[in-house]
Amino acid sequence: MRVTIAGAGAVGRSIAGELLENGHEVLLVDKAPTAISVERVPQAEWLLADACEITSLDEAALQRCNVVIAATGDDKVNLVVSLLAKTEYGVPRVVARVNNPKNEWLFNESWGVDVAVSTPRLMSALVEEAVSVGDLVRLLRFSHGDANLVELTLPPESALAGTPVGDVAWPEDTSLVTIIRGPRVLTPHDEETLEPGDELLFVAAQAREEQLEDLLSVRREGPTATG
Repeated sequence: MRVTIAGAGAVGRSIAGELLENGHEVLLVDKAPTAISVERVPQAEWLLADACEITSLDEAALQRCNVVIAATGDDKVNLVVSLLAKTEYGVPRVVARVNNPKNEWLFNESWGVDVAVSTPRLMSALVEEAVSVGDLVRLLRFSHGDANLVELTLPPESALAGTPVGDVAWPEDTSLVTIIRGPRVLTPHDEETLEPGDELLFVAAQAREEQLEDLLSVRREGPTATG
């Protein structure tokens, strides 16, 4: 997979390093000469250019990219890069960094953004996750379909503890993506049994989040699963 990252600061370089370790091709673009630190990510391609200019994006061959990540420290720049990547080059996946939470409402499909990543939101989510078993934590917002990536740690008193995944009557517009159990990352097969302390990651419509939280967190009278 070929990925272009606009913004070669600490965030952009960190993302580049992770992607390179996973075998992807990465191009880092930044207009500041001081940001071009090839020795820090030597496996990446580097381009000294303004990612808000069409000529620069032509040089970056954005039409060949599978993913563009707008990771600068300026929300205006990230929005422009996202819009150009989607509308001018048809990049299939555009991920944008949100620096100021007040601007988060702008980062949607109208600006070409598929996934908006708010660092303050992620940090607060991690704090919430660390102290609140049983509470749903919203990690990422996907602009298409009004869906979110959400996490919930299954409490010991949950009625679903000990229930196979395939027997649970999940809410509509909800998909269990991953189960994190200690150091293990599990694919949620129908036969996999939910255990107390499991971290469950879902892609869910926002309108279903409360229903999902109720299903997982509360020990109820009567059955909570089908099958």
